[in-house]
Amino acid sequence: MYSCDAEPYRNIAHSLKAKSRWQVKVHQAIPPIPLLTFNYGGSIRTGMLPQWIIEKKRDGRPLSEEDLEYFIGGYVSGSIPDYQMSALAMAIYFRGMTSAETASLTRVMMLSGDLVDTSAIKLSKIDKHSTGGIGDKVSIALAPLVASCGVAVPMISGRGLGITGGTLDKLESIPGYRTRITELEFLKIIDKCGCSIAGQTKRLVPADRMLYALRDVTGTVPSIPLIVASIMSKKLAAGLDGLVLDVKCGSGAFMSTTRDARALAKALLSVANSMGKRAIALITNMNQPLGRTAGNSLEVIEAADILKGCGPDDTTDLTLALGANMLLLSRTVRSEASALKLLRNKLASGEAFERFLEMIRLHGGDRSVITDPSRFKTAPYQRPVRAEAEGRISAVDAGQIGRACLLLGAGRTHVTDNINHEVGISQMKKTGETVSIGEPLAVIHATDASALAAARNLVKQAFHLTRQHVSPPRLVLAKLSGAS
Repeated sequence: MYSCDAEPYRNIAHSLKAKSRWQVKVHQAIPPIPLLTFNYGGSIRTGMLPQWIIEKKRDGRPLSEEDLEYFIGGYVSGSIPDYQMSALAMAIYFRGMTSAETASLTRVMMLSGDLVDTSAIKLSKIDKHSTGGIGDKVSIALAPLVASCGVAVPMISGRGLGITGGTLDKLESIPGYRTRITELEFLKIIDKCGCSIAGQTKRLVPADRMLYALRDVTGTVPSIPLIVASIMSKKLAAGLDGLVLDVKCGSGAFMSTTRDARALAKALLSVANSMGKRAIALITNMNQPLGRTAGNSLEVIEAADILKGCGPDDTTDLTLALGANMLLLSRTVRSEASALKLLRNKLASGEAFERFLEMIRLHGGDRSVITDPSRFKTAPYQRPVRAEAEGRISAVDAGQIGRACLLLGAGRTHVTDNINHEVGISQMKKTGETVSIGEPLAVIHATDASALAAARNLVKQAFHLTRQHVSPPRLVLAKLSGAS
């Protein structure tokens, strides 16, 4: 059966028209907001077993779109268990996927649930996604900043993966902030304040929601095909016009080298282009933490500081760089210079900060913790890690800082783990800065003494000193467009 009148998805539906295994229909949620539902024509395919697909990928052979439809459809329906999905994810991790396989996986995951029709939003709809890093709180400041410039930002975000923090976990440190909202609420919030940062609903890309958590605890996070399919399935399901990608590389990122980051960026852009979406990718440095904080509520406070005009230089600079490219994709400005000027004006006027407060209110959050950060719940142990020699900071190992935060409870080691919102690390020194003997390199926020001791050792190892002059590292390493 084929029936589709929703303009944003006409091309998607047309491409599926000849495929009898797809069931495509349009239904109305609460008028006039239509949602598209795509259902697989049965989770069991005659003459096929899940282990055969696992073996096929294990042996390095490409999977067809039909293979992926069968396997992902079965996983979402419950007929294929977690252990078999874990096995396929591990096979993909080791064997990789071709560009065609990655695009197929993205489509299959995207169509595993509902697609949100954002055509009622007349503003240009541009989003940003980061591949994850230590202390990366940019999305929290970026969405309201860009929205204050007249661009809609429908941001479907995720939770922490591995040692990297998740935007949703950070926002949930704001008392009352709801990341689980309906599609209708999501669209209404965007209509009122221009932006919304929320999680996936149960019906929005359920395949990714399930696989995302599984990858986190099975060692399959740093896989380019899985990363690409996860990112793009969510983003494309939200009805975007364009997407800016922040692809990080370094000790605190999934891609440790610029070469790997460039490969990931090209894979993301390839899928975006195949789906007819405008996209730009920035490759950014994650060899040291971004900003001076890592940990959920600590990062929210720092994100608010960016919007107040008093955030750390690196987080502010990256926020502006990503925002400028979002404005360029929206075609509301003609040059990067004019985009940066507009963004800085919105920071200086306080309009971007007010937009942030309004987004929090519409999500049910307590705005008072943003206007008065002392109202945030704080960890009982707050202890500095002091320098044992004088000199300049030559490096700050972002990976070590991320692992320390994980030990403190700021991240998850199991799918069912609860996040401790008040723990983390603050007041971190940056590469190139000078320190004297006994001066704090960072301050650890912990809820128990044993976690504090374990984290202290890692934080201490993360900071490297020299007597030589050290320049701050370059933050944006490369820019790629769809044609790159």
